[in-house]
Amino acid sequence: MPSIRLHNSSLLHSRILIADDDPLVRDAVVKILELFGYQVVAVEDGRACLNHVTDDIDTIILDINMPGLNGFDTIKALNERNFDIPVLFLTGAGSMEYAVKAINLGAYDFISKPIEDLDLFDVKIRRAIEKRMFLRREKTYKENLESEVRKKTKELAEKNLLLEKYSHHLEVSSVNTIITLNTALEEKDQYTAGHTKRVTEYSKIIGLAMGLPREDIDVLTRACQLHDIGKLVIDVSCIQKPGPLSDEEWILVKKHPEIGENIIKPLNFLEREGEIVRHHHERLDGRGYPDGLAGDEINLLTKIVTVADSFDAMTSKRSYKINMTKEEAIYELRAHKNTQFDAIVVEAFADILPKRQLHSL
Repeated sequence: MPSIRLHNSSLLHSRILIADDDPLVRDAVVKILELFGYQVVAVEDGRACLNHVTDDIDTIILDINMPGLNGFDTIKALNERNFDIPVLFLTGAGSMEYAVKAINLGAYDFISKPIEDLDLFDVKIRRAIEKRMFLRREKTYKENLESEVRKKTKELAEKNLLLEKYSHHLEVSSVNTIITLNTALEEKDQYTAGHTKRVTEYSKIIGLAMGLPREDIDVLTRACQLHDIGKLVIDVSCIQKPGPLSDEEWILVKKHPEIGENIIKPLNFLEREGEIVRHHHERLDGRGYPDGLAGDEINLLTKIVTVADSFDAMTSKRSYKINMTKEEAIYELRAHKNTQFDAIVVEAFADILPKRQLHSL
């Protein structure tokens, strides 16, 4: 049992609103929150949550599946009222699609139930409250800005720095959440486990060998980590099928690049990564998908991911084929230069691969 951490006075006066139709879960969460010194308002559904929410609420905890107004409908209504109150979703072993939908609706974080790690639970609550405190200060600052411009000049600079740091944290958290979901999907299948990690490593060594700038390496890394995120909403039976796909299944699987781009499109800072996710199955000869791009219509970073992704597919074990050796896979890449793969990228990879010790793969 973890020790109960005492908070400063500002956190102890924080008010938390929880909505969950299961009285056992609701009562258990209330008791935990009260142990940490928070003031708690507990209700049984989304409608009651909207009736009880006021500007003095610091954080809202919502169950997703509730009768009447569910968690998604409730957060939509909260967004329309512009309360700017961080919302954390209570989730069981639910759908990945639910999690992606919650992110797109502006959910701040997730709390798994049953709650087993009280320290992690408390950290998430405190971070949400701290965000709420920051938003309150920002609102007050903006309201007084016109009359206090000269007095607040220095404070404005400090707040802009805080906002920049918060935005960066939000970007990192959003990407990490999606990557976690994708990793969880991979780990369910012994044949795809580690695929994203290996593709990322292969792409990075190609990019470094080709002398790409740091910014492009960062974009390449994030794109690799997200390149198969569209498979989250593809029927897992298609992905794990121990044999050739039917025409219908193949059509479904081929949709994952477009789906992946749509999943991350709301995250505007991932615009370049979204383009790579969409086009990582294009070919130089125009016979790829989904857009049939050809030649220089495909950007360099996408060409790198295509080579890395194909190399890992060829050298990894699958239930329906025998994996190639690395030498055989390089031979195959070279055999399809200028039709499927970019020749410069293939040769850069073929040259650097034997010289690198990829301990993490």
